[in-house]
Amino acid sequence: MAAVTRHAEGCHCYGGAMSAPILLCTDGSDQAMDALQSGLDLLGRAAAYVLVTVADAPDPDILSGTTHPGSDLSAREFDLAVGKAHESARNVLTAAEERLGLVEVEVRVITGEPASAICQLAHELQARAIVIGTHGRGGLTRSLIGSVSDYVVRHAPCSVVVTRSGAAT
Repeated sequence: MAAVTRHAEGCHCYGGAMSAPILLCTDGSDQAMDALQSGLDLLGRAAAYVLVTVADAPDPDILSGTTHPGSDLSAREFDLAVGKAHESARNVLTAAEERLGLVEVEVRVITGEPASAICQLAHELQARAIVIGTHGRGGLTRSLIGSVSDYVVRHAPCSVVVTRSGAAT
């Protein structure tokens, strides 16, 4: 899992133990931003937060020259697509920082399948909790397309706060 990390100005992470962070996970949608705002309203702003998004990078199997059918991207085109995905993810995090009014926050762009990548990052950082939104899909829809929040709740190494857009706090 590749990660791009940036610490906020004045972050006091050096020279001492930082308290276990809380991951704020977003895909950049309005619903995700509203859900994170609800989570922040619930948990308060005094905690150490890590704002996280997953870059929607192309699958390496689409590189031409691989043995997979339908491979049609050159290595250069693939690298450009990965770069664009990471740039887009960084833009999501910048917008989220501004919208949520976060000042001293670490940001992370991670790659891979979103649910397992979030759980892996939580493990690596020894996160205290994960805040993630849900679309509120149920039944057949959730079983057919899956649910990132459902997977995270079942596999995270820490507590998970699942909020909905417009949730009352």
